[in-house]
Amino acid sequence: MARALGSLDLPHDPRLLVGLTTGDDAGVYKIREDLALIQTIDFITPVVDDPFFFGQIAAANALSDVYAMGGDPLMAMNVVCFPACKLDMGVLGEILKGGLSKVKEAGAVLVGGHSVDDLELKYGLSVTGVVHPEKVVTNAGARPEDLLFLTKPLGLGVVATAIKGGLAEPPVAEKVGKIMATLNRDSSREMLKRGVHACTDVTGFGLVGHGLEMARASGVTLEIELDMLPIIKEALEYAAMGLIPAGAYDNQECYREGVDYAREPGDLEMFLYDPQTSGGLLIALPPDTARDFPWPCIGRVVEGEGRIRLV
Repeated sequence: MARALGSLDLPHDPRLLVGLTTGDDAGVYKIREDLALIQTIDFITPVVDDPFFFGQIAAANALSDVYAMGGDPLMAMNVVCFPACKLDMGVLGEILKGGLSKVKEAGAVLVGGHSVDDLELKYGLSVTGVVHPEKVVTNAGARPEDLLFLTKPLGLGVVATAIKGGLAEPPVAEKVGKIMATLNRDSSREMLKRGVHACTDVTGFGLVGHGLEMARASGVTLEIELDMLPIIKEALEYAAMGLIPAGAYDNQECYREGVDYAREPGDLEMFLYDPQTSGGLLIALPPDTARDFPWPCIGRVVEGEGRIRLV
């Protein structure tokens, strides 16, 4: 997709504050001196069996892009692909109710949407948010000596694979579903108070994929401490059983060349590439304001040229 977009002759607009160049989570367009719009869209296939829960997760996943940019969601539109001839419309109703509950929790309003009769169920949101033009957070501002924080544990893709295979116990599915359905609002607000330098949300490309985007856009190296990674306990057990999503292997093939192995990750390696659904924010904070930040510190930013180093 990125290569296809790169082939387009896109017009230049000085009001476009964030576009395609850094691979950021959303686009940002300046409306006036004190107001810019954030625009994003994201939709996913089901990762849990309960339709209401799936709707919540998909909505939280889409809203996360706005929080990663330091903004507040303003309004949302449903994006639906639904096999109307295979599933009862009541299922769709529950999905939409779940999504609406998260839109309301975010303080945004639902203004409509679009649906397509499709063979595979997909749901998500197109979201518009707002941010002050001088307070936009991108993935391009990480600086040497910054500390790195991750606001949700890794292993969401592994557990989702176990759920799809019918191997995850209901309490595990519920626990992990709640993690995915949690908005990244609180961590976004907290990072803004502390003068955040850079942020991205960790989703389908995994920690390494999204981390490399930040490293390359910022012209630095992200040094990740393996012992400090938060990983879902049950995901470690499922991974040992071989329940690794195909997307993790795709991410490994695509991004491993950007990783320096000062230490071999062993059984933790695939969690670095595990595609996260509605994952956490990867945040670069200046060390003097990062004290007592209430999420796990997983490493630091050092001098370098767009690399990940595992230590």
